[in-house]
Amino acid sequence: MKKHIAWLLGMILVFCLAACTSSPAGNTSTAENVSANSSAGEESSIAEESSATEESSAATESSVEETSSETAAEDRVLVVFFSATGNTEAAAQYIAELTGGDLFELEPVEPYTDADLDWTDSGSRVVYEHENPEEQAVELEATTVDDWDSYSTVYIGYPIWWGQAAWPVNAFIEVNDFTGKTVIPFCTSSSSGLGQSGELLAEMAGTGDWQEGVRFSSNVSEEDVQSWLESLGE
Repeated sequence: MKKHIAWLLGMILVFCLAACTSSPAGNTSTAENVSANSSAGEESSIAEESSATEESSAATESSVEETSSETAAEDRVLVVFFSATGNTEAAAQYIAELTGGDLFELEPVEPYTDADLDWTDSGSRVVYEHENPEEQAVELEATTVDDWDSYSTVYIGYPIWWGQAAWPVNAFIEVNDFTGKTVIPFCTSSSSGLGQSGELLAEMAGTGDWQEGVRFSSNVSEEDVQSWLESLGE
């Protein structure tokens, strides 16, 4: 009987030792799981923060691009000109090239011939139109510009006729709204100055921020135009 009791006590002792030995292992497993879960949570949080940062950066870049696009649109330049003999056209092309602007030529429905432009001939077209102001309403092929509202700066070019802007430009000035635009006149002539041509056009327009213009010689060069643009801060 005593042997049986001793055997039972021995078995109970063995089971107790086994239980005590397995418990730390179980606790270690639980600790490892907690550590693993914590690590996974940190990685998830880092991933979410990284994604949010990337989205914020993309949104900022998109905003910068939109602002840049709007600024580019607001700074668009248009060079409008009427040229009788090609001199004003040359100046207009230089301005467009140096400013990155667009060109728009004013073309009379009935073009002027060399004979029409002979101001020394009392019977020529320009002399007749000069002496009869009602005839100065010259019809143009086009007077409106696509995306007119997108241009913030408009250069207006023309030759000088009898101290004033060649009247074919009048039709363009009269039908367009220059509100919110900076308007800069320029002319070409063999000897005459700009005179009041720009001021008269400004009065005719009634809108726009008209700046003081410039007169170029008939043989205007790119250097002449560049020097003038630099004086304007262009």
